[in-house]
Amino acid sequence: MPRGNASQSKVHYQGQEEDFVIYIDDIESVQKWKGDRSIPLAQVVSGFKIFVTHKHGAQNAYDSASKATLENEFGTSNEDECMTKILETGDLQHTETGERQGPKNDSMGTRSAH
Repeated sequence: MPRGNASQSKVHYQGQEEDFVIYIDDIESVQKWKGDRSIPLAQVVSGFKIFVTHKHGAQNAYDSASKATLENEFGTSNEDECMTKILETGDLQHTETGERQGPKNDSMGTRSAH
């Protein structure tokens, strides 16, 4: 059975001091939310967590955004308001990861009959 065959959607926001990333359920839900703000954020974002990339773009390692970082960039540490700003002005990105093939447990040896 192939492993790792999944898709991932996120919004990347390039700020003055930092780059921010939030994960979303899918791009279509963000586009619907932009047209109808009565849709709750819980149906758009995939977990209420904002990540920073330390100006390394959207493809590198992420750290959690501190309240001070959010305050410096957005003028507030309220994560809902920051997510709204990121969703409004950030770049939507979607990636598909291909399946991985290979051994599943190298420690079992060759499994030849003795």
